[in-house]
Amino acid sequence: MSPASKWNRPEVLLFIMAAAMPLSFGTWQALLNNFTIERAAFTGVEIGMLQSLREIPGFLSFAVVYVLIFMREQTLALGALLLLGIGTAATGYFPTAVGLYATTVLMSTGFHYYETVNQSLQLQWFDKATAAHNMGRMVAIGSFASLLAFGLVWLMLDIFDVTMETVYLVSGGATIAIAGFCWVVFPYFPQKVEQHKKIILRKRYWLFYALQFLSGARRQIFVVFAGFLMVEKFGFDAAAISIMFLVNGALNMICAPQIGKLIGRWGERRSLTVEYIGLVVVFLGYAFVQHPWIAVVLYILDHLFFSMAIAMKTYFQKIADPKDMAPTAGVSFTINHIAAVVLPALYGVVWIISPAAVFITGAALASVSLLLSRFIPLAPVAGNEVCWRSAS
Repeated sequence: MSPASKWNRPEVLLFIMAAAMPLSFGTWQALLNNFTIERAAFTGVEIGMLQSLREIPGFLSFAVVYVLIFMREQTLALGALLLLGIGTAATGYFPTAVGLYATTVLMSTGFHYYETVNQSLQLQWFDKATAAHNMGRMVAIGSFASLLAFGLVWLMLDIFDVTMETVYLVSGGATIAIAGFCWVVFPYFPQKVEQHKKIILRKRYWLFYALQFLSGARRQIFVVFAGFLMVEKFGFDAAAISIMFLVNGALNMICAPQIGKLIGRWGERRSLTVEYIGLVVVFLGYAFVQHPWIAVVLYILDHLFFSMAIAMKTYFQKIADPKDMAPTAGVSFTINHIAAVVLPALYGVVWIISPAAVFITGAALASVSLLLSRFIPLAPVAGNEVCWRSAS
């Protein structure tokens, strides 16, 4: 194999895109709580509304299948990365509620459409035998890119005394540059199987849909309020949040490929069972934590358990019709975001009354996911999607 052919492969493109996305989104996430509180005087109500608006493009991810009528998945993935970078770069220059809502929707449209198409391409381009390991490698690459982003945030804010506005601009610009590079350098990779260009909902995928719905509801509680807890309750500044993210990213970079291998050995049912038991403990810990270092440990554990969600993707890959990958990726993202559109704003109000109640409901959602995960067969394939005796 020539040096050029070693690089011009679909999996290499996926790995590079996996690095480009966190440079923008990681920075946006790391600075968000401090930026909104310090620049726009946000409370739990405004941050909840912003996060609900952020999830609307995710809820509309099913529309990806219609966009694919006019462009290829590879083209859409790179275009979405460009949009993500532009939205992130603009964030710091609109420090009002309306401005932040607008730039968040722009950034989020790029993020969610990229993630939807990226999931479809992973399921199509990765071989089933090595998919979990390769997905773990993608998580590791994303974590490494996040390390660079968080390190950049810390250096620029704490060492070089650069404004948060400039940090947003630099990080968004980096994603734009990488997306442009991929657009120019990589050829178009033909699809192995032509994808359906319509919305697909199949009864036999119901368990996958249910797990996606609960994952979206539960994940929003973590994404919106775990970081907010660090800032509001324990007084973490932007630099401290960035250091926490650095540690978290380093551990994920090391552990994610091994978690992928573990999923390959254990299978999806056992892997998801371990994840959901861990998440019940983590959410209950959030509800009652009184020490900042314990909260940091819970935050890191949550991310490590999240890496095991790779098992949901490989479960679907094993039971699905190959032509269903692209439309189901869009539908599953929409299902994942049904609760996400409503819950952040609702929980913003609950947060004012009782922050602990927010996390206790997260533990309840993880418990339901745990029950459902026991219905996954030990050897899932098309025609053997659910095993009703597995819950015992």
